[in-house]
Amino acid sequence: MRGLVHLYCGDGKGKTTAAMGLVLRFAGHGKTVCVVQFLKNSPSGEIAALERIPGVTVLRGKAGAPFTFAMNEEERRRTREIHDENFRRACRIAEDGCALLVLDEAVGALRMGLLDRQAVLEFLDHRPENLEIVLTGRGPDAALLERADYITEMKKKKHPFDTGVAAREGVEY
Repeated sequence: MRGLVHLYCGDGKGKTTAAMGLVLRFAGHGKTVCVVQFLKNSPSGEIAALERIPGVTVLRGKAGAPFTFAMNEEERRRTREIHDENFRRACRIAEDGCALLVLDEAVGALRMGLLDRQAVLEFLDHRPENLEIVLTGRGPDAALLERADYITEMKKKKHPFDTGVAAREGVEY
């Protein structure tokens, strides 16, 4: 059976968490997984754990400020280079027989011009037959929605951040 495309989107918490849960499920069955995190570079509990699991490859990185809105043009240019290179590496891993490819925060990276849009769309259209793909992020465009087989929207009803509660270790990262 052909692998399917999952899209976890929306303004609520849980997009990355859902994707990482699928990574654990695949790894638990002895399948190979590649996770690419875009727009993120800070330490996180899930990445620390995933890097210890055999058969799971994690690619991540960006240049500059913790938030993309604070990046200067050079940091944005360098981040685009890092993201495009990590995506190319992930495609090679997928072509070599990876079972699951997670493109965490790819939706935002595409929206901000920090990831090669044409390369991602072409890869989705011509992906390896058995590869399952997950994309996460806020505000997917029509092209991504059209290509998705699963669309799960996380909707925020209430979040502690709105009352000034900062991100907490083990919960948000």
